Amino acid sequence: MQARLTLPAPAKLNLFLHILGRRPDGYHELQTLFQFLDHGDELHFAPREDGQIVLRTEIPGVPHDSNLIVRAARKLQEQSGCRLGVDIWLDKRLPMGGGIGGGSSDAATTLVGLNHLWQLGWDEDRLAALGLTLGADVPVFVRGRAAFAEGVGEKLTPVELEEPWFLVAVPQVFVSTAEVFTDPELTRDTPPIKVRSLLGVDGHNDCQPVVEKRYPEVRNALILLNKFTSARLTGTGACVFGSFPNQGDADKVRRQLPATLPSFVAQGRNISMLHRKLKELA
Repeated sequence: MQARLTLPAPAKLNLFLHILGRRPDGYHELQTLFQFLDHGDELHFAPREDGQIVLRTEIPGVPHDSNLIVRAARKLQEQSGCRLGVDIWLDKRLPMGGGIGGGSSDAATTLVGLNHLWQLGWDEDRLAALGLTLGADVPVFVRGRAAFAEGVGEKLTPVELEEPWFLVAVPQVFVSTAEVFTDPELTRDTPPIKVRSLLGVDGHNDCQPVVEKRYPEVRNALILLNKFTSARLTGTGACVFGSFPNQGDADKVRRQLPATLPSFVAQGRNISMLHRKLKELA
């Protein structure tokens, strides 16, 4: 592997997720609060002269051409008119269907990384707009700042949050986002809140009751984690999390979880590790 550029693709948590209503186009109006974790996948990039986009790492169950990484690279190449190609290797650490942004984060790191590698000079707004065509969560990773999100998740207001340590448990189940959002029992009328009133909000995740009902593995993980801290679902799951004031407390609880429930501990961050890495490269 001759990677010229190695960049992280961090996980995110939805600290809350409120669904305000369904739009005529079938998407949902929502409000959510994103914070990044110092834990994620890692991507390695090496430029090619022949214009080919090649993901060298096979992802089980995901055909090469439909992988978000490949789609992101091709879209950027197409829209920028760049003649270079790239070989990409992925160290996959984040679960698929986990609600912590694995695929979206990989796509964002691809856009940001290739903009750097191919020396395109695109600004953040342009990259984020392209990212939105790949998925509602991609822009938040492109921008790399903790944010209050509205609309379908694309209207972002940067926020400064405390940076606690999180214990994230990973139930061994793939949650279908589409199934959750089409469930007739999903709450779709949570009243909107203003960004300035965030700190006083006791946020919740409107998807959690639906996911708990459909996926006993998630319900059991929440019951377990709730014995130690206030636990909730991130995104549409399957991952669940609780916060702690320091790493030691989080590690202590992690050691008490059963081996059948994989988990990790990471600090919440307002600036993503992707953007901290890019600053080093600048």
